[in-house]
Amino acid sequence: MSFPKTITKLFFYSLLLVSLTSCNKAFNGGDFTAYFGGEILNPNKPYILFCKDDVVLDTIKLNKDNTFFIKFDSLKPGLYTFKNTPEYQYVYFDKNDSIMVTINSKEFDESIVFCGRGDEKNNFLMEMYLKNDADKQKMFDVFDANYEQFRTIIDTSYSSNKAFYKTKKEAIKWSSGFDEYAKAAIDYHYYSKKELYPIIHKIRTGKDISDQLPNDFYDFRKKIEMNNENLLGYAPYIYYLSRMLDNVGAVNYHNHLSEVDLALKTNINKLNIANQLITNEKIKNRIFNNIAFTYLLEDQNMVNNQKFFDVYYKYSTDKSQKNEIFKIGKAIQLLKTGNPLPTIQLEDRNGKIFASDLLEKKKTVLFFWTENASAHLIAAHKKVLDFKQKYPDYQFIAINLDPDQNKWNSTLSNYKFDGIKELRCVNFDQIKNKWALTKIHRTIVLDADHRIKNAFTNLFEVNFETLLK
Repeated sequence: MSFPKTITKLFFYSLLLVSLTSCNKAFNGGDFTAYFGGEILNPNKPYILFCKDDVVLDTIKLNKDNTFFIKFDSLKPGLYTFKNTPEYQYVYFDKNDSIMVTINSKEFDESIVFCGRGDEKNNFLMEMYLKNDADKQKMFDVFDANYEQFRTIIDTSYSSNKAFYKTKKEAIKWSSGFDEYAKAAIDYHYYSKKELYPIIHKIRTGKDISDQLPNDFYDFRKKIEMNNENLLGYAPYIYYLSRMLDNVGAVNYHNHLSEVDLALKTNINKLNIANQLITNEKIKNRIFNNIAFTYLLEDQNMVNNQKFFDVYYKYSTDKSQKNEIFKIGKAIQLLKTGNPLPTIQLEDRNGKIFASDLLEKKKTVLFFWTENASAHLIAAHKKVLDFKQKYPDYQFIAINLDPDQNKWNSTLSNYKFDGIKELRCVNFDQIKNKWALTKIHRTIVLDADHRIKNAFTNLFEVNFETLLK
């Protein structure tokens, strides 16, 4: 992507940063001064959140030209995140680094370029992130392969990434602190693929390949640091721990269990194993939250949810009101059959904002979409158009979850979904906290008085249509 004005501006800033950090004072033993700045094209929010392990350290306001610049009088070397909600990425600071970044929020990850003192190592992290992301998109067909084919493909990719890492490390000569993250980006992506292989292979092919794996297949687990707090805020590490628990926590003998009871047993098993394997409180709480989020995405059986929460609350020491799991747990309790649907703010295509309880009082189906999942967008609307013909006494309302009103209207102009009422949620945190919305595949069915018939269903479930009769 080309940003002529941005590059010119950042080149000027980079020269300024060099002059600011080139004096002897900047590099004396006790000085941890650092600088961070840049420009965000098409920002989602008028500010940047600068964070460490999900804790906001500073809120940096954007200037009128969408640039930002901040001096840190003392910044400890390490990995940080910068967020223009809902997007975020990592930035690593060594002592006295001065880093500038360009971003286009419409292509957030793909557009990021760092420059200034400390830029090369951060550009390496971004390149590895994009490589791994592209690799994930190609992996599902690979999981179908037999073991020998699978091993050849992932080992070839791993060897290539390690060679790339070694070349960059020698050229950039980065610090040992940064090297921990550089290696983690490569190693944990590879380890995650090995953990996922028997699970996804069985789902996609129906064949349990576990007995065909060599005895040393999981030997890499011996090298895993289960309590590495340095990697607490780094996604490849947390993602790996979650996938490992998916694997070792699987319940293999379950013919007597229903699908919802199996989900409960499996996820409680994962909580128990995580509690045994992980001793670091911060990492343990993070993993507990990941398990809970995943479970709550898939299963909304009220009785089972309470059983799950009983175990979760017993183990988790994160009692903060900011804990998302506690918020979701409270929201779920309000979404029981027969309850009124909690009120949120919605917006129509003309920009009018109104409370959801002002929607027409008739039988209603609410479903959700985002332009980032275009296949779901189309499939969900087509499904609803069919239902609309069969059940004219229902109103079908599509709620968009994207932050940009103009882009929402522009996306809809490409389609013809006559008869479906199109609205957009004004505040995603509100819909997440009040409707426990954590995935776009959720569907909510209301009766004529807008009381809940089912708040946790799915347009594509086999028995969904029975709710409309």
